[in-house]
Amino acid sequence: MGRFGVTEILVILAVVLLLFGGKKIPELMKGLGSGIKEFKNAAKEDQPADKKDETKE
Repeated sequence: MGRFGVTEILVILAVVLLLFGGKKIPELMKGLGSGIKEFKNAAKEDQPADKKDETKE
């Protein structure tokens, strides 16, 4: 039950397109991308000091 097939993904995309419209989707994706970027940056900053030194070498 946990797997999504092509049909399910197409239905979800169609519903999203109907709800938000074609003009809002690029704005939503831009916001999602910047949120992921901020999350990755915060995760890098939270690494312990000894792990940061190992990644530089």
